[in-house]
Amino acid sequence: MQPEILAPAGNPEKLELALAYGADAVYAGGQAFSLRALADNFASDDLIAGVALTHSYGARFYATVNIFAHEEDLKQLPPYLESLAEIGVDALIVSDPGVIRMARRIVPELPLHLSTQANCLNSESALLWAEQGVSRIILARELSLEQIAALRLKLPPEVELEMFVHGAMCLSYSGRCWLSAYLADRDANRGLCAHPCRWQYALVEEKRPGEYFSVFEDESGTYVMNSKDLCLIEQLPKLMELGIASFKIEGRMKGIHYVATTTGAYRRVRDAWLSKKGVAEAIAQAKVELERVRHRPYTTGFLLGSPQQNPERSYEKMGHGFVGLALEGGKRARVGVRNYLAAGATIEIASPHAPSFQQRNLMFDEEGNPLQVAHANQVVYIEFAQPVEKYSLIRLVEEEQI
Repeated sequence: MQPEILAPAGNPEKLELALAYGADAVYAGGQAFSLRALADNFASDDLIAGVALTHSYGARFYATVNIFAHEEDLKQLPPYLESLAEIGVDALIVSDPGVIRMARRIVPELPLHLSTQANCLNSESALLWAEQGVSRIILARELSLEQIAALRLKLPPEVELEMFVHGAMCLSYSGRCWLSAYLADRDANRGLCAHPCRWQYALVEEKRPGEYFSVFEDESGTYVMNSKDLCLIEQLPKLMELGIASFKIEGRMKGIHYVATTTGAYRRVRDAWLSKKGVAEAIAQAKVELERVRHRPYTTGFLLGSPQQNPERSYEKMGHGFVGLALEGGKRARVGVRNYLAAGATIEIASPHAPSFQQRNLMFDEEGNPLQVAHANQVVYIEFAQPVEKYSLIRLVEEEQI
């Protein structure tokens, strides 16, 4: 199997965009038992339709069942697992040993992928999980390139390895954090993380109220626990040479612009590596694209050494503003506006398969009358300089970037 690009699908729309931009597989959760309880997730009917759509693209659908279950969770788990098997999901992403034991008994036909939450760091641990029926290990994020290479060599080929290559990182050890539960009564290990590591803090000694100790503080506070975002686009060729089966993009709670852009970027680099043509050019273009999405400063994580924190700020930056999505293809195409858009503004059109291009915005209403402005959730028609594909992203470009 060729190395897989695995994209997040936080809801049905994100699933469509991930598939359109080249995901070989997607991962998504239902309304329960998933570590992204605050994402939109999929209702039962949405899961059925989502699996069918994924398979129509020739892609795979992995269902997240990766909470650390409490006793009360176990009652509803058997029928849920049976429903996932009935609709044809391709694998379950799991972390709790009890959930794994139940899945093997109730739906033995479904492959099991061990979540990164299980903190698998070495070959002995991977072999233990393989003995329990797990076919794929999603590696903990704390591994270096050399450690991953050594681990891969010690495992039989039927034990697949998956790893995160892009997205937000948790300050805690592969997400094993109780800070959210302590401060906000929201259990991160049941999908309810409030991300308190990104809150603003200052250090004060109890007998000196109001006297702050220096911890790289600015007027808004300090961000000593604020991790950067992972980006391994430049290291992807090395990782593919190691025999990693799947490259995973974090972001079920991110927007469609993020899902489409990151999926397309990693897919193009993967394809260039497989064809042995234009790898350097594909990486260079992918780096430009990945700056377009909302993100914190990028890091290679633990892959090339210890990652650096980002004490300066917790907010994200974004290169180009996402303002619309092409709802159909063509030269004059219907566009769903996602943000304020004015006639005459310079826009960039990024498509699933064609090169990006820029032009002045020329838009009309349904009757063909020119429009001067459009707002979020409005549908307009835009006259494009060349035909565009369905699902093309419309971005606003600053004048100095023309």
